[in-house]
Amino acid sequence: MKSSTASPASGTAFSTLIRTASHEQHTEAETSTFMSDLLGGRLGIEAYARYTEQLWFVYEALEADAERLASDPVAGPFLRPELPRRAALERDLAHLRGADWHSTLTALPATRAYADRVAESARTWPGGYLAHHYTRYLGDLSGGQIIRDKAEKTWGFARKGDGVRFYVFEGITNPAAFKRSYRELLDAVPADDLEKQRIITECKHAFALNTAVFHALGEEFPLTA
Repeated sequence: MKSSTASPASGTAFSTLIRTASHEQHTEAETSTFMSDLLGGRLGIEAYARYTEQLWFVYEALEADAERLASDPVAGPFLRPELPRRAALERDLAHLRGADWHSTLTALPATRAYADRVAESARTWPGGYLAHHYTRYLGDLSGGQIIRDKAEKTWGFARKGDGVRFYVFEGITNPAAFKRSYRELLDAVPADDLEKQRIITECKHAFALNTAVFHALGEEFPLTA
């Protein structure tokens, strides 16, 4: 039995299928050397700042076409006003890099590939955009909170203050309830079985693209013996 490629026609909720099918890729991203070293306090604030820079490119691509997609029957219901992260990222970068942060911003090749894929999906394929939306925002509401907590403790950021505002969803008072409602929207997405399978495949690809960024960051910030 191949659970990672289960058909949406199996009767299993789509939110469960997408989570189960992408579990391996999700775990690989979470346990990458770079992220393990960052969360373990073995990397300095420069590595955290560089990671935050890479996030900006991904979210710029994710949010640039959000208004145009608002009326789309597949992607539109997920474009909740509580979610956008770009403004918070820009505030964090101003804190980390200074007021002229944008003039020194550079994307790693892996980040550019990731952002380009997100932008292409936003322009041409709402289902693919949904896959990237799901992997990013639900991840921010879940594992992202571990990064925030570690950053506050390791580098002395004020609790939920500048430097970690990306991880603070001020409009979401109950993250667990919000994630449940998001998964209910996934279960109700107006797509046939073939399209749902394509979305699942793109979700796995999204995690792989994210992992590639972690690998590139790991090469830029290797630990020395």
